[in-house]
Amino acid sequence: MELHKLKIHELHDLLKNKEVSAVDVTEAYLERIKEVEPQVDALICITEEYALKKAEEADKMIQDGNINDLTGIPVIIKDNMCTENIRTTCASKMLEDFVPPYNATVVENLNNLGAVMVGKANLDEFAMGSSTENSAFKTTKNPWDLSRVPGGSSGGSAASVAADECAFSLGSDTGGSIRQPASLCGVVGMKPTYGLVSRYGLVAFASSLDQIGPLTKDVTDCAIVLNAIAGHDPKDSTSVDKMRKKDYKEFLKDDIKGIRIGYAKEFFGEGLDDGVRESIESSLKIFESLGAEIKEISLPYLDYALAAYYIVSSAEASSNLARYDGIRYGHVATKYEDLIDMYMVSRSEGFGKEVKRRIMLGTYALSSGYYDAYYNKALKVRTLIKKDYEKAFEDVDVIVGPTSPTTAFKIGERVEDPLAMYLADVYTVPVNIAGLPGLSLPCGLSNDLPVGLQIVGRHFDEGVVLNAAYAFEKACNFNAKPSFKGGAK
Repeated sequence: MELHKLKIHELHDLLKNKEVSAVDVTEAYLERIKEVEPQVDALICITEEYALKKAEEADKMIQDGNINDLTGIPVIIKDNMCTENIRTTCASKMLEDFVPPYNATVVENLNNLGAVMVGKANLDEFAMGSSTENSAFKTTKNPWDLSRVPGGSSGGSAASVAADECAFSLGSDTGGSIRQPASLCGVVGMKPTYGLVSRYGLVAFASSLDQIGPLTKDVTDCAIVLNAIAGHDPKDSTSVDKMRKKDYKEFLKDDIKGIRIGYAKEFFGEGLDDGVRESIESSLKIFESLGAEIKEISLPYLDYALAAYYIVSSAEASSNLARYDGIRYGHVATKYEDLIDMYMVSRSEGFGKEVKRRIMLGTYALSSGYYDAYYNKALKVRTLIKKDYEKAFEDVDVIVGPTSPTTAFKIGERVEDPLAMYLADVYTVPVNIAGLPGLSLPCGLSNDLPVGLQIVGRHFDEGVVLNAAYAFEKACNFNAKPSFKGGAK
């Protein structure tokens, strides 16, 4: 039995029945990492010794009858979430040697349940990018074709799940950074409603947009992980309180008869690949065959979402990254003339090109004379986009469309064209702007590369999104696996 190929719920059944131990499962995944990691480059670090210790603790929990859905299940954490006494780099030279003294809340939640962290995933530096080519340490490859990107910024998290290096991973999503790589790597990725999952211990990029979420092998696993990480956290002031704790597994039902599904005509305009368009149109027919009611809707301000997003997110990044000055923590220059020069040289050496670009853009948008013209106007557009969705959800229960306008593109293809890179997030960014839940799941292939279908719901309506995704997954029956083209084993 190849344990590394199994899903969370399948591994759980084996562990519960004591057919395998948590150590067996962990060793199988560590062996898989050794086999494929040299080709995929999904991880910044492998935590082998730590993982085996945690697996032994999980076995003791199981022995004592204290087993839950994630006990003994291997996970990879995106390297912008704090892990106690384990390096957290954000894939940046600025934080290359940073070792947090505490865990992010989501990491603590997984630890309490007995999950086993086997590594930290590569990402675009400080989560800024759509291809994982902006990492200071390595470029992650897409397991479907090693000459292509896995998406970003959670490219390492998505690639690690697609390559079976873990049973599930955690990513963060600021403008599509879970869903877009999930689409390009052919896995399930969910961005929960803003405020549903604690951001405490997540290194901030854009605080009003960032959200942690799961990347998994199927929709059932997605619900399991969401159960583990969702909930109020007093350490996070944006975490929503007074919400009844839900069991998202209860929403995993085949029946979606009568559900109203909207598709925005704006999703099918210029820039959408023909193969992606065909897969999405076929997906709408599957929903129709399941008894769903399909409606065309309009989101007129969608065209302005990308511009508004890059102004708001860059402005917040400019503020959040001001703390990395070489004095309090972060990279410190060794050669400088005075204090001001030390700040400048430390930040110049520590930050990569894309991070510098966004800091400059954000600082410009917030500067005197330009604040009203750019930042304030972007906030007004943000409100209009929220109202677009509110109006749409008066007539439909979920909105579906493509996750990404293209399949995975070639490594290096868009590095010198930031605008083309930013357009990779054109369908995911509006969901973050409105703070809504969105899920991507594979719905077909185009030129042997996976296509992602995005399902978006109302605020805190993750259950309805999961229900639609689960029913679609069963009907679509997408079973294709990564080919590891380009020299992988």
